[in-house]
Amino acid sequence: MHPFAKSTRDSVSALGEERLIALIRRWLGSASPRAPFGIGDDCAVLPAARGRQLLTVDPVVYPRHFDAAVPARAVGAKLLKRNLSDLAAMGGRPTAAVLALTLDARVSLRWLEDFYRGLAASARQYGVPVVGGDIAQADGTLAASLTLLGACAGPRCLTRTGARTGDTLWVTGRLGGSLPSGHHFTFKPRLAEGAWLARQREVRAMMDLSDGLAKDVHALTPRGAAAAIDRHTLPRRRGASVRAALADGEDYELVFALAQDAEAEAFAHRWRRAFPRVPLTCIGRFVPKGRLPGRALDLRAYHGYEHLQARA
Repeated sequence: MHPFAKSTRDSVSALGEERLIALIRRWLGSASPRAPFGIGDDCAVLPAARGRQLLTVDPVVYPRHFDAAVPARAVGAKLLKRNLSDLAAMGGRPTAAVLALTLDARVSLRWLEDFYRGLAASARQYGVPVVGGDIAQADGTLAASLTLLGACAGPRCLTRTGARTGDTLWVTGRLGGSLPSGHHFTFKPRLAEGAWLARQREVRAMMDLSDGLAKDVHALTPRGAAAAIDRHTLPRRRGASVRAALADGEDYELVFALAQDAEAEAFAHRWRRAFPRVPLTCIGRFVPKGRLPGRALDLRAYHGYEHLQARA
C-alpha cells in the first residue's frame, strides 16, 4: 500500500493535528497508558529505575527502510523491533518508548492507522508501553523515529568491547538476503537470547548485525587483531551468497565473542537446550593482525551498508 493518498479527504490533512492525535490514542489502545503515564501530557511520567538504564533510538524512513511493497503494519512493527534488537545486543529488556513522527500532509490516513496498529501489536507482544511522542510536518517526507528505554535484564550488560585475540566468533540465526526474503521486516529481535548470553561469563562482547557482518564485526575486533571468518561455516539464508551474508545488512542477529578457553561444545549444548529453534554457529576467531589463515575471508573485499557515503 502506498503511504501517500491520492485525495485530500483520505490524507492526514483532512484532520489536522489534534484530531490526528486523538486517533493515534485510539489506534495504540492498550499499548499506551493514560496521561501522565502515556501520551497526552507535556512529558510522560516514568517510575524510578534501579540499576543501569539503557537508551537507544532508530528510525524508519520512506523509501530508505521500507517501500510501498511492505505492509504498513509491518513498518510499525519494524520500527520497534529494530530498536529492540539494540537492547538485545546488550542483554537488555525494554521499559518504555516514545515516537517522533515527521510526515507530509498527503500521508494516507489508512496507511497511518495500519502503521500505528502494527506498532501497538508489537508493543503489546514485547511488553513495551508507548508513553509519548511528537508530530511534525515536512513536505515530501515520511519518517518515524522511536526512542526506546530499557534496563539490564540481569547483573551484566554486554558491550562491543572486551574481546581478546584468540576468542572465537559466534553468530545467531542465518545471514544474507534480508531484502528479497522479507527478513528485514519479519525478523524477531533476539531479546531472550541476548539476555541469556549476557548471563554467560565466557561471553566477552556482543552486538547486533544491522549494517552487514563484514562492517559490523570491526566494532568487536580487539586492537592488534583481525577477524578470521571461515566462508565454509558462515550460516546463510536460503539463496544468499557469501557476499550477501557479509554485506547485505538488516539481519538483526547477534554476533559475539566467546573466551578462547571456554568449552565450546558444552556452551553450544547449553544454547541448544535453551533455544532449540535458533541456530548458533561458530564462524571463526580473532587472530593477530596480518596472520589470517588460508581459509579465512579477506573482509577488505566486502562492504556493508555505509551511511552517508556517496554512491559512484
